[in-house]
Amino acid sequence: MKGVHFVVTLALLALATSLASAYDPSPLQDFCVATNDTNSAVFVNGKFCMDPAVVTANDFFFPGLNVARNTGNKVGFNVTLVDVNKLPGLNTLGISLARLDFAPYGLNPPHTHPRATEILVVVEGTLYVGFVTSNPNKLFTKVLNKGDVFVFPIGLIHFQFNIGQTNALAFSGLSSQNPGVITIATAVFGSTPPINPDVLIKAFQLDKNVVDYLQKQF
Repeated sequence: MKGVHFVVTLALLALATSLASAYDPSPLQDFCVATNDTNSAVFVNGKFCMDPAVVTANDFFFPGLNVARNTGNKVGFNVTLVDVNKLPGLNTLGISLARLDFAPYGLNPPHTHPRATEILVVVEGTLYVGFVTSNPNKLFTKVLNKGDVFVFPIGLIHFQFNIGQTNALAFSGLSSQNPGVITIATAVFGSTPPINPDVLIKAFQLDKNVVDYLQKQF
């Protein structure tokens, strides 16, 4: 009888474990509206797969990350993201890579990756980096020099700022083939269509003229 109880208990534990570990796959885009019309089904959670018989080495290859990018813009920053859209072989592998170029005092503005943790290594220069937690919004910051590594947890607002008088270079690994990016200022003040100014006035406690000015910048 004890043996029967043991077998039943073991079976229930196995069932509970299988139920506890079952979950939907993490989304790889902002949304995926269901459709029964295969003619209009243009995207899935990831990408459609090539026939392995026609895959070549070039499908796993991306050149040129040794080339510095143009940082002659308002923020003095440029990012080269190598995700599944540029390197098809990344599909289903859950990883991507980015080159980050900073002009002197260049800034990668506060932003978030909704689908990825980011790990960054500084190759040249000095960066002031940080992220903000969910409520109660604690700020963690660090000054990074050549060879230093820092991690930004998934979904949290973070930034990188070149505090040196020379160019800076960093590389980031991201834990998604399609990490996504939401740049906070652009999303809030430059969305299409724009957010109603009354919402922004109330949220940021700003004068309407200030909100109008900020929306025109993006």
